[in-house]
Amino acid sequence: MSTLFFYGTLRHKPLLEIVLGRGLNEDDVIAGIAEGYTARAVKGADFPVIVFGGRGAPGFVVKNLTEEEVARLNFYEGGFDYSLTPIDIKTDTGAMTAHVYFPMPDQLHAAGPWDFDKWVESWSELTCLAAQEAMSYFGEKSHEELDFMFPSIRARAASKIAAQRENHALSPSRFTRDDVVASSIDRKHAGFFTLEEHTVTHRSYRGHTVENVKREVFVGSDASLLLPYDAKRDRVLLVEQFRTGPWARGDQAPWMLEPIAGRIDPGETAEGAALREAEEEANITVSKLHSIAKVYASPGCNTEFFHIFVGEADLPDDITGVAGLDTEAEDIKSYLFSFDELMEMVDRYQAANAPLVLAALWLARRRDAIRAST
Repeated sequence: MSTLFFYGTLRHKPLLEIVLGRGLNEDDVIAGIAEGYTARAVKGADFPVIVFGGRGAPGFVVKNLTEEEVARLNFYEGGFDYSLTPIDIKTDTGAMTAHVYFPMPDQLHAAGPWDFDKWVESWSELTCLAAQEAMSYFGEKSHEELDFMFPSIRARAASKIAAQRENHALSPSRFTRDDVVASSIDRKHAGFFTLEEHTVTHRSYRGHTVENVKREVFVGSDASLLLPYDAKRDRVLLVEQFRTGPWARGDQAPWMLEPIAGRIDPGETAEGAALREAEEEANITVSKLHSIAKVYASPGCNTEFFHIFVGEADLPDDITGVAGLDTEAEDIKSYLFSFDELMEMVDRYQAANAPLVLAALWLARRRDAIRAST
């Protein structure tokens, strides 16, 4: 049996229970403090590291952890570049030795103070959802695989929370999620994206139920898409890049013209993601955003949800180029088109990207008003 001290996000007992795979026995939990240490925020992250110095890092000790439970903890923490180290913990009943997850050298960099209560309020729901998926891979995937997948896991968790909090869709039937019963969810593939097989029974318009409907679902995340428009020059900027969807379909032209697009990161707004992607993919700054649609990409088989914008921007002749993040294998080239050229592409079916067509048609409707206000 092992004894561990938890000072960071795993102080949140619901999260710790997800990672352990069981409820905590309160007789094994002892409040304590790591004297001479401090929990500090990690730069660019929502979790802390423990560092030497300071007034002490509060937390609690958990005794009688089994070998498998420590393995589950190592699997979860392994993706965050931590290792177990024994230190002395002060408790009300005296000092005791417990193992603590310390950051690996030069892997995580401490920033300012970290507030556990603020983390619980802002991040615990998402972190628990992400941990449920992450721990479902215990025994199946390596630390390295989980490390690669974790940003996508968190993005999927953020999408689920967003779906619960914002929904403008009209449903004349007034049927809701409560009219569906899920009998099984089987994950067929898990990587950057996941593929799940859902078996559900749902309410019928005829007054009975539709039994055991089995469907595969591609599970992605929420994304922002942006069509930049220069009202003074009356032109737009589009980006082109290789797309595996057309490639897998057998399309002879798998490089597609599209709006700027990217995943909404956890804790980021759709508007913030659109502005960030404009800089990353096209090196442009947007002065004003117009929200034009909040839509599912393909609701029959896909969880992806799009926030589509038209963004007013300065688009001089020399604004185009090649951009994208090497860390995400992005190879993106930008082009300028006049408004008339854009609409001609739509008329000739050359704009083979649904969000682009939607944004172009919205712009056609609102273009005069935008130009008049510039």
